[in-house]
Amino acid sequence: MPIADPGPAPPAVAAPEAVAPEAVAPEAAPEAAPGPDASLRMVTAAVDAFSTHGFHATTTRDIAARAGLSPAALYVHFPSKAALLAEISLHGHRTALDLVTAAASGAEPVTERLRRLVSAFASWHAEHHRVARVVHNEYGALPDAARGEIAAIRRRIEQAVEDLITTGIAEGSLQADQPRRVARALLSLCVDVARWFDPAGRDSPQELGDLYADLAVRMVSPQRAGDAVR
Repeated sequence: MPIADPGPAPPAVAAPEAVAPEAVAPEAAPEAAPGPDASLRMVTAAVDAFSTHGFHATTTRDIAARAGLSPAALYVHFPSKAALLAEISLHGHRTALDLVTAAASGAEPVTERLRRLVSAFASWHAEHHRVARVVHNEYGALPDAARGEIAAIRRRIEQAVEDLITTGIAEGSLQADQPRRVARALLSLCVDVARWFDPAGRDSPQELGDLYADLAVRMVSPQRAGDAVR
């Protein structure tokens, strides 16, 4: 299920602990007839609400109002608010896994595949920064079963990057003493883009992706005598 990023957050939002969720819910739109897109509308509305107020400070009434549905409509599609969070998080992590797996595969040189992987991963976290914030910030609020599944996906993502780095080390195109830790560091750099990215800022998602890709390749390229780190 594709999840639409709802766009920039409102300019001034109180901290979750200072917000009374019922008071900040937007004015409800007229009730829309149930349809095949109602589930997607719920998910998109939840991304908007969770990224703005946080999971715990968001109510089902807030989500339903943003989707233009009644509070009871949520339970037609999801058994709980936590199940809705799990849907968002699973989608985000599966998308990331597919992206990383596709970028790491192919017959191109390892350095080019690493560049493509980091560029795609960083730019995705910028372009879909609100979804990414929910995925990463609300990990602890997930139901146990969903958290276990997502932890397994995270390990597969990290393993794919580690394997690519290890391949590059073996053929002499990359240099790293601890591939697993380097893989985790590169992924962490990309994930953090979602925390601070501003669509109104100077850099586009693709420009950030290109920059991070260049930095990643430099970090693991073999150093020659006389090379300077720029």
